[in-house]
Amino acid sequence: MDWSLALYISAMLLLGAALGFFGGLFGIGGGIVAVPLFILAFGMDQALAQGTALVLMTPNLLIGWWRYNKHHKVPMAASLAIAASATLTTWVTAQFAVQLDQNLLHWIFNVFLLLAGIRLFLLKRKPHELENGTPEPRPMLMPVVGVLGGTSMGLLGMGGGLIATPVLSSVLRHSQTVAQSLSLALVAPSSAMALFTYANAGRVDWQLGLPLAIGGLFTVSAGVALAHHLPEKALQRGFASMLVVASVGLMIHSL
Repeated sequence: MDWSLALYISAMLLLGAALGFFGGLFGIGGGIVAVPLFILAFGMDQALAQGTALVLMTPNLLIGWWRYNKHHKVPMAASLAIAASATLTTWVTAQFAVQLDQNLLHWIFNVFLLLAGIRLFLLKRKPHELENGTPEPRPMLMPVVGVLGGTSMGLLGMGGGLIATPVLSSVLRHSQTVAQSLSLALVAPSSAMALFTYANAGRVDWQLGLPLAIGGLFTVSAGVALAHHLPEKALQRGFASMLVVASVGLMIHSL
């Protein structure tokens, strides 16, 4: 038996379990944690880190979409409109991202993390709206949100939900549950398309990504369960702090 291989796989399973747990805790696919880790600890370039992180994210997002939609259904036409537009935009943008100068892509990612973290620090939660008091999702408006979120998914391999959810809840005035359901309809198929495109360009480390993905599947639910028992404000601040620290660390590393 090759003990070095067994030790490597075990370590990656444990690392994947940790990433899956934090992904469930903060309601993300784990990519925001994984990409900086791959760059700083494994020495990957930006596109390879994003592509490998998608191996971890995609199954978690697809399962999350399926589970969430069972309890919070939205009109099928709206879901299809946002999913189709985002997936097509993801494919186009990912084709561009895998050919982009890696240093430029790295700085775009860093700035995105920093701005997302600052926005969360400044965000003030509004009282939850009544489900019956929110407008019905309009399919004709969904492609606009899909293009915005799909651009982020293709270019950065993540971030579609960070863009789509506030647009759906604050601009289009949908309830948080409707916004999250539509956001998952955007990011789940888009992550699969992004993974396909990055893999086709040779920008995925499957030997690292697959054990991470398997390990994460066992702990995502535990992270989600813990999130329901923690103060929302504390989770928001914790997630924001993580984004800011990660972006600053990556900028220092780049310099």
